[in-house]
Amino acid sequence: MRIGTLGAGVIAQAIARHAIRHGHEVVLSNSRGPASLAPLVKSLGPLAAAATPAEAAAADLVVLAVPWPRIPEAVAGLGRLDGTVVVDATNQFASLSPTPEIADLGDLTGSEYVASLMPGARVVKAFNTLFAQYIAPDPRHETGRQVLFLAGDDADAKNTVKDLTSEFGFAPVDLGTLREGGRLMQLGGPLSALHVLKQD
Repeated sequence: MRIGTLGAGVIAQAIARHAIRHGHEVVLSNSRGPASLAPLVKSLGPLAAAATPAEAAAADLVVLAVPWPRIPEAVAGLGRLDGTVVVDATNQFASLSPTPEIADLGDLTGSEYVASLMPGARVVKAFNTLFAQYIAPDPRHETGRQVLFLAGDDADAKNTVKDLTSEFGFAPVDLGTLREGGRLMQLGGPLSALHVLKQD
């Protein structure tokens, strides 16, 4: 699979490393341009490349992992992403300084808002409930696998994400739609920052 990232911070890098370890190609992008990613790409090896956001968004699966206020800028100009599976790993922090502030989206969940900005995309919420230090290492432990909650409105897209993350070693748990499952996972929800293991 060819996996693109919108954003190249710690979450995108952690997912990229899992993907590359399992033989997938990764195309990273950020707001500063491909040249700024040259050292990272070199460290990731021959399965990694840097590109523009539009080029990264042409991959088989796209990971959205940028700070919440930068989402509109990150997806602007991508055009329709008809059928593309987009993993939304964001959390709706309107601000982190001086104190964390959660964006008020009214009745929308965070991923419903993201989906509204990415017409045609099949959005799956995932990775947002885990701190980076639980994503980066091998998710398989002696006592079980790291649980990965996910939600989405497209069953096939969720199956794609479940298969991929199971390959990485996670134990994916489908919570339903972006509305119902997404509400459980987003900031303030009962599963936000919940780190649990599933015994096999």
